[in-house]
Amino acid sequence: MKPFEQVVTEHADTVLRVCRAVVGVHDVDDAWSETFLAAMRAYPELSEDANVEAWLVTIAHRKAVDITRARARHAIPVDELPDRPSTSGLPDAADPDLWDAVKALPSKQRQAVAYHHFAGLPYRDVASLVGGTPDAVRRAASDGIKALRTTLAGTHAKGVTP
Repeated sequence: MKPFEQVVTEHADTVLRVCRAVVGVHDVDDAWSETFLAAMRAYPELSEDANVEAWLVTIAHRKAVDITRARARHAIPVDELPDRPSTSGLPDAADPDLWDAVKALPSKQRQAVAYHHFAGLPYRDVASLVGGTPDAVRRAASDGIKALRTTLAGTHAKGVTP
C-alpha cells in the first residue's frame, strides 16, 4: 500500500476540482481538508485493490454534502468579512469564467460534470454517488457540457477575457 502522503499528492488536484465544483469557492478549502482527514483515518482499512480516486471522490461528495447542510443551518452574522486568500479557490486557476459557468449549472449537471469530467469517474460510479442511472448521469453530463460550451462561447464572443 502506498504511503498516504503519496495518495494526497497524486489525487489532491482531483479532489480540489470536485470540491470546488460541488461546494463553490467559499467552502472548497474546508471540503478538501475534511476529505483528506477522513481519508487518512480510513486509509489503513482500505483494500489493496480499491480504486483510490473513486474512494476519495466519494468521500469528497459526502463531505461537500455535510458542509452544505451545516452552512444552511448555521449562518452566523459577523461585523467584518474575513479576508479571502483566493478568488477562485485554486491558487493557479486562471479561468474564472469556467468556474462561474460550472457554478451556474443545475445541481445534477454540475455533479455529473465534476465527477465524470473533473474526477474521471465512469458514469456507473457517478450514478451511485448522485443517484439515478448511468444513462441519466451521462445525459446530465452531456447537457452540462453543452451549457458550458454555450456560456463560454457567449462570454468570449462578448470580448470578456479571463
